[in-house]
Amino acid sequence: MSRRPAASRRSEIQPFIVMDVMRAAADREHEGAHVIHMEVGQPGAPAPHKVLQAARDALDSGRLGYTEALGMRPLRARIARHYAEEYGLDVPPERVVVTTGSSAGFNLAFLAAFDAGERVAIASPGYPAYKNLLGAFGLEAVEIETEAETRHVLTPEMLAAAHREKPLAGVLVASPANPTGTMMSPEALGALIEAARELDIQFISDEIYHRLVYEGQAQTALAFTNDAIVINSFSKYYCMTGWRIGWMVLPETLVRPVERIAQNLYISAPDISQRAAIAAFDATEELDVIRDGYAGNRRLLLDRLPKIGFDEFLPVDGAFYVYASVRRFSNDSVEFTRRMLAEAGVAATPGPDFDRVRGHNYLRFSFAGTGADMAEGMDRLAAWLK
Repeated sequence: MSRRPAASRRSEIQPFIVMDVMRAAADREHEGAHVIHMEVGQPGAPAPHKVLQAARDALDSGRLGYTEALGMRPLRARIARHYAEEYGLDVPPERVVVTTGSSAGFNLAFLAAFDAGERVAIASPGYPAYKNLLGAFGLEAVEIETEAETRHVLTPEMLAAAHREKPLAGVLVASPANPTGTMMSPEALGALIEAARELDIQFISDEIYHRLVYEGQAQTALAFTNDAIVINSFSKYYCMTGWRIGWMVLPETLVRPVERIAQNLYISAPDISQRAAIAAFDATEELDVIRDGYAGNRRLLLDRLPKIGFDEFLPVDGAFYVYASVRRFSNDSVEFTRRMLAEAGVAATPGPDFDRVRGHNYLRFSFAGTGADMAEGMDRLAAWLK
């Protein structure tokens, strides 16, 4: 008799809870309810007009096919030019890799830079897919709990302490971060990169929320080193989540290894999305208006949330999230967000998605929706919690 199908041990990772919340919200909407979506980190605005026109032109061309695994050369050249325009840096197009969203970038980075069993440090609270993907690839995610004293970012001292306990092969840092929105200063980022270099730890920089900054200055890791792996995406600032298109900038030594893996993993990023992404860099006027809308939403939440009772949250320097404490109302944010969706019609993400130790005291509000929805969400919460 044949063996029954069984899931692999590597598949035994934690679910991405925000997607479960999204499904529950969709169930409510299917039943006729009006839900205010503050759970998913997804721009409420569509892709810019120039992007949509570029996609139409691509469709009219009559043929969409495979591209080189590293991506279309015009797009790689345009991404390299972006680093000159935005940061004043000379990045060779040959070090740029186009990916199917930043998610593929993390897959490629983990597979190309580390061997099974090696340890990679990440901050907690942090984006859950980091830990889940590392586990699926046979790597050990080393979660370093951050504190208010360091503005919830990793420091050289924290990295060195974790490395002394047991050697680290890598460290992954997001700035601005998800779920906190907290951003490292250029000086702090440079110091952490130098500490990683001295300890021979591969530095990975998640920069997908660059250009969505309200306090301070976002700096790329490439300003300090050519040895970092930098991952970025067209999903957030560029409003192209469903197009599944992102990029990496790699050290020269990792370009060919990443190319080999990409060839076998997914062949190439979607042709139409790559063509459209070239146009995204020329749509900043439209995109900056959308970013200004997020800034207004941020001001609204930072004003209204404390009045409602959410008076403790982490610094909101960038991205489009508020990571707020629910301790005034509950010690179980999973149950709290379930009730909030069912009774108030507001969807948010419970903290255990981002921090398995302390997340039960927190939830994440996304303010990437429309201003009208954010205002209604605050009104609903105020009425529900009064």
